[in-house]
Amino acid sequence: MAAGASSDGASLVLPIETAVSLVAVQRAVTGAAGLIGLGLVEKTKLLTASSELARNILVHAGKGEARIDTIEGLPRSGIRISFTDSGPGITDIDRAMQDGFSSSRGMGLGLPGSRRLVHEFAIDSTPGRGTRVVIAIWKR
Repeated sequence: MAAGASSDGASLVLPIETAVSLVAVQRAVTGAAGLIGLGLVEKTKLLTASSELARNILVHAGKGEARIDTIEGLPRSGIRISFTDSGPGITDIDRAMQDGFSSSRGMGLGLPGSRRLVHEFAIDSTPGRGTRVVIAIWKR
């Protein structure tokens, strides 16, 4: 958690196991964005990145979870979302973060595209143990 911030707001953990789970994540992100009053642009960016990261869990790991935290405090308020799975992990994070790289015959815009949409982006992955991606967007 960022220095000076507190998660005094809502926190919600959602399983990601099916396509229906993706809809639940989208609805929860939309609700959290409304709760803290994110503007339309930030809300759209957060929803797009969240949808991509949740889909990545289904495609690459089969299941995982999303933890959505509203952050209220000094110097800013926002939403932080952690996407965690126990899947195969990413063997080369640097390569996976390059535009055009895809491990699933997609367009290769998922991780780097998500990183560009949010204010904070962190990824940690261990081959054979899983991946955790944390994103945050701050209210302007």
